[in-house]
Amino acid sequence: AEAKALVDETVAAFGRLDFACNNAGIGGEANLTADYSIEGWNKVIAINLTGVFLGMKYQIPEMLKQGGGAIVNMASILGHVGFATAPAYVSAKHGVIGLTQNAALEYAKQNLRVTAVCPAFIHTPMIDNGLPPEALTQIAAAHPIGRMGVPEEVAELVVFLCSDGATFITGNPILADGGYVAQ
Repeated sequence: AEAKALVDETVAAFGRLDFACNNAGIGGEANLTADYSIEGWNKVIAINLTGVFLGMKYQIPEMLKQGGGAIVNMASILGHVGFATAPAYVSAKHGVIGLTQNAALEYAKQNLRVTAVCPAFIHTPMIDNGLPPEALTQIAAAHPIGRMGVPEEVAELVVFLCSDGATFITGNPILADGGYVAQ
């Protein structure tokens, strides 16, 4: 209901929906797969994967009514690789990439582009809260570029993917990772 209401309110306020970014997520508990709680699994999948699906479920029909648009789904580098003690997060982000590619194929001929952005570790409250400075230093060092990203770098990529400069890009999970996955 909230996903539908967001689209309805946007159209009521602006008359149309040209682009959307589905960007909500949680990290979830840190646990080995066999020790991961069912409740924790369900919560991460509901927010990180089902949330993206629900956003697109209501965004797509509205965009098709007006002749197209662009949707950017927030995935992660962990949609490309595994990460010990994060089975739900990794599974959800792999799922976001698959869902993105599926929708892109379904709606490409109707002028609707669907992409995913896959950031590495970005300075956000999800990363920064509660970690000691030495942990943040280690995380930064894991990126060949030598630092973590900042939210503005990810936002600029999302804006580009929604722009007329990206009209030939659809179905792709695009890394914004400082070289992390290239290792």
